[in-house]
Amino acid sequence: MRFEILHRDGDTGARAGRILTAHGEVHTPAFLPVGTRGTVKAMAPWEVADIGYEMVLANTYHLFLRPGVELIEKAGGLHDFMGWRAPVLTDSGGFQVFSLSAAARVEEGGVRFRSVYDGSEHYLTPQAVVRIQESLASDVAMVLDHCAPYPSSREEIKRSVDTTLRWAEASLAAHGREDQALFGILQGGAYEDLRKVSAELTAALDFPGYGIGGLSVGEPREAMLRCLEIQTGILPEGKPRHLLGIGDPEGMLRAVALGVDLFDCVLPTRMARTGVALTRQGRMNLRNARYQDDLRPLESGCPCPACARFTRAYIRHLHQVGEILAHRLLTWHNLTFVYRLMLDCRAAIEAGRMLELIREWKGWDERNPGE
Repeated sequence: MRFEILHRDGDTGARAGRILTAHGEVHTPAFLPVGTRGTVKAMAPWEVADIGYEMVLANTYHLFLRPGVELIEKAGGLHDFMGWRAPVLTDSGGFQVFSLSAAARVEEGGVRFRSVYDGSEHYLTPQAVVRIQESLASDVAMVLDHCAPYPSSREEIKRSVDTTLRWAEASLAAHGREDQALFGILQGGAYEDLRKVSAELTAALDFPGYGIGGLSVGEPREAMLRCLEIQTGILPEGKPRHLLGIGDPEGMLRAVALGVDLFDCVLPTRMARTGVALTRQGRMNLRNARYQDDLRPLESGCPCPACARFTRAYIRHLHQVGEILAHRLLTWHNLTFVYRLMLDCRAAIEAGRMLELIREWKGWDERNPGE
């Protein structure tokens, strides 16, 4: 993997670049649609590519459980198995340790958990997670990390930082696949000094790239940004930075201004399945009766098939009666919305107007698209 910075914004830490991998290049800043089980929900892989996406994320934990690593390896690796010819990033399953904590127990050497599918017990070490991702043959793999909830005590976050660092060292020693980049992951909760320690010690291990974890798990937005600024200020300039689990426009734009290159989040696809379209005017909840007779497109000027061919009223009707096409059209639209936002980021960085772009999107969460 190689990372090149092509443009910088003079007023912020934002940078536009490209990541070159064995399966192609990824222009940054970039959002990675989440394909947890080897597919972006409701979308065919060529449809995701047609929007413009160059990389997707898949989940090691879920693929390990079903369909199993052996089958994917037999199929020629994850790219061939899921029919996606461009780069793939696999996360480690560390977030599932957090989100499925009732079924998992963190130990010094790894994580013991029960399958969400059949209740069977499994034990994953950092080394095992590396081997699984090497077998999946993803372009970027993540180390196993320990993400603590918010709020957590200082002692709990300190244990999280220490555990993640210990697992990062073990992962680095176990990794041997030359056509795959292994990213370290930073933790630290909302404790600024622990964020600093995590960044310094993880950067010293000299990974080819870094994930920033444990943010956007309930802490105030300004606390998240302060912690993020501390860590991006420490991480090496010439390596990509991936902020894990962030997908709202204001959050991503402000993170780009702090030097973040990659994002992933289920927000665009999950919102689509609940009948919500993302627009420049805010979140449009099509379950609202105001859209029952609204014959306008979801968003004027959007090139996606949902906006080019259908009305708000029609897509609302599909959602209300449970038609699968509603999920597909809203997912297509929401992913197009986020992709165009990333294009705007790259253009703003090249033109030196990142702060202006942030101002344009300020207050997005409070906007009302119904008028």
